[in-house]
Amino acid sequence: MYNLGCAVDGSLNESKFSDPMPWVGVYVVAATIACATAMAADAFHSFRQRKFWFPCKLFSINATTLTLIGVSIKLTVDLNSSMPRRQDQLAKLSSSAFICTIMGNSMPALGTMQNSEIMANVMALIILVITAVANICIELGTGVIYLFWKEHIVLMILMLVLLGIYCSSAITVPATKCYFDLKYRRKHLLAVKECSLITRDVCTTKKLKNDLTKYWVMAHTCSPQFVLGRLATCTAAGAFTLLAALILAEAIFRSYFSPQSFRFCKGNSDYKWSITSILITQTIAVMVGTIAPAFRWFMAINFRCPKKASRACEFKLKVEGYWIQQLNQWKDCPFISRIKSRRLRKLAHALKNVVFDVCISTQKGIVLMSKIVRLISIFSAGKLLACHRFFKKLISFFKCHNNVWNDEETESNQNIELGRFVLHLEGEEVLVDLILENDMEVNEKWIESGKTDEPKHLLKLLEKSRASEKFIGVNELDNHIIPPLELEEPKNSWALTVVTLTTIAVTIPNIDQDLTKQLTRSVHEGLIYVRLVEENLKTNDDLLKVRRAAEITWIGVDLHRKWLDVDIKQISEESKTPEGILNKLAETGKKMFFDVMEKDKLRCLKEGPSEWDVRALAANSMYKIASAVNLDYETKDYDGGERLFERLTVMISDILAACLTNLPKVIPMECNRSSIEEREGSVHRSFLLLGKLHKIIESLDGVSLPSLEPEELACIDGWRKLSNIKKEQVISSDHVYLCIE
Repeated sequence: MYNLGCAVDGSLNESKFSDPMPWVGVYVVAATIACATAMAADAFHSFRQRKFWFPCKLFSINATTLTLIGVSIKLTVDLNSSMPRRQDQLAKLSSSAFICTIMGNSMPALGTMQNSEIMANVMALIILVITAVANICIELGTGVIYLFWKEHIVLMILMLVLLGIYCSSAITVPATKCYFDLKYRRKHLLAVKECSLITRDVCTTKKLKNDLTKYWVMAHTCSPQFVLGRLATCTAAGAFTLLAALILAEAIFRSYFSPQSFRFCKGNSDYKWSITSILITQTIAVMVGTIAPAFRWFMAINFRCPKKASRACEFKLKVEGYWIQQLNQWKDCPFISRIKSRRLRKLAHALKNVVFDVCISTQKGIVLMSKIVRLISIFSAGKLLACHRFFKKLISFFKCHNNVWNDEETESNQNIELGRFVLHLEGEEVLVDLILENDMEVNEKWIESGKTDEPKHLLKLLEKSRASEKFIGVNELDNHIIPPLELEEPKNSWALTVVTLTTIAVTIPNIDQDLTKQLTRSVHEGLIYVRLVEENLKTNDDLLKVRRAAEITWIGVDLHRKWLDVDIKQISEESKTPEGILNKLAETGKKMFFDVMEKDKLRCLKEGPSEWDVRALAANSMYKIASAVNLDYETKDYDGGERLFERLTVMISDILAACLTNLPKVIPMECNRSSIEEREGSVHRSFLLLGKLHKIIESLDGVSLPSLEPEELACIDGWRKLSNIKKEQVISSDHVYLCIE
């Protein structure tokens, strides 16, 4: 430490100041790799899902990425570090090109942000870009950047243009979201009405696929990221981002393959050995990050160029209303001020109008420029794309010559039918057919992907269900004849009933372990879809805690073979006989119920059964069902535990099958449970569900169900209510018959 601080002559000793700079370079490399990895992951996901407008899932402008970007462009804002060598000057240029790549790549992510987030993130980006441009100008003036100055100037212009396009797109997002939200609601009502119609001679899975396709078309075409990807500004941003990458590539190739045209200085930069790593990683990041903007630009040209949709090539220098709707709304807002002077208030109001008039004019200018860039791109690449499509159709024609005309006719009729559900902006009417043609194949792939993940164990269990007897196992246990523990009883749920019966089944002694494992695996798979049914068909909010009790109980039974901390293995070993086990489980449930109720007696008295503690709900279910099974066991004189286990397995299968008859109603409902930003993902999940469950739906298709209302078919109490009414009618008729005799 003696040599730090002042030197012998009293001046500041600066010999150690630059020593950490190579490690700062490593920090820059790490931040660049993080950004490049996120952009690469988004590109991979888009290719895999065939989403060629490249939505942003991981890389978007937010607090985290802005921090990483600030670190990765350290060279751009470094004003006084010497950069004498070739790789030093190229690293400066790659840092500038990386800024352009970031803006072009992340533009669709604006659609996923809320209005307040858009404002904050765009303002932060504006500050970052303007700071970078100002620093580059200073470095050009001081000589820190002494080569590639033409490239730097062009890149600075591209930065400012891309920043303007970014802001222009951000201003459009609130208006387009509001417009599509209203339009989606109207189209959704139409889709629900059409989907509710009963179609004869069409199997349930095919009808579900057709219904989901309508929902998907609506969700896909109004997806905020897809909407932004279709805009002229995003097309122009793709072209400018590609141009920035080409400028960097040109500079690198020229410096290495034509070094005689440059005069590089001697010496080393403060970053030393790390500068080469910075250049390599940032060049790779620019290449990876340019994939998405370049594809968006290419797809926009492809949409507008086809010969069969020549109207799509029509070019109109028109700025649609949604581009300036938000600015007009801000302009029309009353100016609220504490200024007392009328003259000053008038001046402030006039100044506000002038500012927004300038903003509106600028917005119109950016939109028109973007449309001109799109037009130039169409004319420059249109002939090449036309040749590509011609050869593609020619190959397709020779491959399927016999069926081509029928396929085209079927596809045309389908597109006309689905075209009614395409949501589009003003000026996009001519793109309806093209959107459908380019994106319809993905649905089949989602269904096929779902088929690879079928619930095999559940399918095996459902083979034992008695569909011909209207799933009689739902009503076989006479729970109503078991004396209740309280005057008012909680409602039943599909899940808690299945969990309780499974707990009893796996507790029966002397049962093959393979059979119990198979049952628990099947029930585990089944409960996933039972939960789906119960959450979507919320016929009664009183079942919320009952469902929660089922989830908590099943975790213990499935993972630890414990029912609410009671070791069921120990019960099985101690009781040894089915009667003893059933009695023990019933008594355990009864005791636990009263213990829980005693601890929280006041709240239980004030509130109804639906608000009981989850342990009390599970204990009450165990007491009722174990007692009913015991009564059934004694009455029918089963020959050992194997027959009882088999009977419980069939009963569980019937209950699961009865619950899953609601799947055709539930799967389309999954499409409407999310906001506009997540709606497309929810439809995707619905297609996967259809693929996973298509065999179950087909096996239950056409099954004769009880004569109940849809709301009653959705809950187990509805099924049992009908059974109890029939039993009462039988008892009443027997009584009348005896009286007559």
